[in-house]
Amino acid sequence: MKIGYIRVSTAEQNTIRQEILMKELGVDEIYIDKMSGKNTNRPQLNAMIDYVRRGDTVIVSEISRFARNTKDLLELIETLSNKGVEFVSKKEAIDTTTPTGKFMLTIFGAVAELEREYILQRQR
Repeated sequence: MKIGYIRVSTAEQNTIRQEILMKELGVDEIYIDKMSGKNTNRPQLNAMIDYVRRGDTVIVSEISRFARNTKDLLELIETLSNKGVEFVSKKEAIDTTTPTGKFMLTIFGAVAELEREYILQRQR
């Protein structure tokens, strides 16, 4: 199955762009969180992790929607991998089944973390 995960930072933000992408990609099931990605304490993320099975593919529009720091990203990907689940980030075109894909995932995860730090700095 194709499993979509969508996240926006606040309840007021719109998920339609990500939902349209998931429909275009033929996603079977969608999980949506409307909260910060600063950690993995997100109800729909955890429900999705519990739901996925060997052979499934988790699809996100971009890495920053899945995790906002490198450590969380790599731990989530390891959890999926241990369950036999693939991960696809559409924007970054990442394939976690290859060594290059895993390396690129780490780089993009670090960029997402840097973006979050810049956002927090601007807010202060």
